[in-house]
Amino acid sequence: MKRTLATIAGAGGHPGPYELALDPRQSTLATAKIVAERAEAARIDALFVPDLLVFGAQGTIGAQEPLIFVAALSQVTSKAGLIATVSTTFHHPFNLARLFGTLDHVSNGRAAWNLVTSSIGEQNFGPGELPSPEQRYARAAETLEVVHKLWDSWRPGALRAGPDGQAVLDPELVEPIRHHGEYFSVEGPINIPPLPQGRPVLIQAGQSTAGIALGARYAEVVFTALPTLADAHEFTDRIRGQAAAHGRTPDLPLIFSSFHATFGATEAEAQRLVRERLEAIDYEKGRGLVADMLGGGLDLSEAKLDEPLPESLLPDISAINRRRGRAEIFSRLIRERRTLRELIQAAQDTGHWSAAGTPEQLADAVQERFEAGVLDVLSLGGLADDVQHDFVVNGLLHELRRRGIVKEDYRGPTLRENLGLARPSGDLS
Repeated sequence: MKRTLATIAGAGGHPGPYELALDPRQSTLATAKIVAERAEAARIDALFVPDLLVFGAQGTIGAQEPLIFVAALSQVTSKAGLIATVSTTFHHPFNLARLFGTLDHVSNGRAAWNLVTSSIGEQNFGPGELPSPEQRYARAAETLEVVHKLWDSWRPGALRAGPDGQAVLDPELVEPIRHHGEYFSVEGPINIPPLPQGRPVLIQAGQSTAGIALGARYAEVVFTALPTLADAHEFTDRIRGQAAAHGRTPDLPLIFSSFHATFGATEAEAQRLVRERLEAIDYEKGRGLVADMLGGGLDLSEAKLDEPLPESLLPDISAINRRRGRAEIFSRLIRERRTLRELIQAAQDTGHWSAAGTPEQLADAVQERFEAGVLDVLSLGGLADDVQHDFVVNGLLHELRRRGIVKEDYRGPTLRENLGLARPSGDLS
């Protein structure tokens, strides 16, 4: 099969939950349905729902529970995959196996799990501090071990058609898993039938050392913040080198990169939009955002905007429990002598890849990474906005398809088929 670039769009839209809540006749699903319909019409491979577990953090006000949200979207879509972000730190693997297994059934094989270990939210799940990244990823690894065993606990032939065409269950082929580990004891088996995809697609987000180790071992797709081509090469070589040590094929995991694109009908228009965006930044509030990118706890109120930050402010990465990957990115920018103003500007994209230009110029940037082998899945945003939708679908996607980089249509009914991923053969734990 020819390698092509997969595409994923955020499932949200505008108006948001607060505006919609003012009118009981509307729902947040109504605006997401518009995005979903546009995504399927454009043959975008999947819809993505993020999650954060606290009130008031950046981007979290009005956030809704992802699994319920994509389950609802499964009933107003028929082709696009459905990706829900769910944390292993605050959920039990038996529940996760049933939840995502059920989503795979109700969507007829379009489910995907974006696995995170959470950098916030511990105050809502009982006493105690947020565990270290190493502890969170150890729990995540055991969670996946349990979940995979549960999904595989129905052996071939356990459910088959009888002579009259009715289902026949052989309970001898539905086996307990009898897992007893550091974090969980789960007898099993799972009590839902085998899944349409065998297992939902596993996507994992994490750039710390522990996160890369988990992704290299288990993930089929890794979601990353890779602001430069050099960053993308370094990350891809690192994670695929570790994956190869686990006996995985050289093309796994797939690299899923966020893409913060500023479109213009001309290059001059795109650059004008970038300037306007920079001029609208509240640089005083931006100091706090940079401090957050560096792990929190820094006071940058007296730092001069147009001077580099001293390297003495660099955090001890190993002591950071939250978003180590972001802290590593912004620590590197400080070592490169970026001014505080430049750091605040970079923080607007939270360390993600950003570019500006015409659809053709942005297609050039995407093609460069794709042909370098460091980009397999691309995020596309703004489908709810008519102008942005036109730039994405009739501009960027059209150009990428003309160049043979993005496929013209869905390959099949399941998300695995559309991402070019093999059906799991059995025990991957």
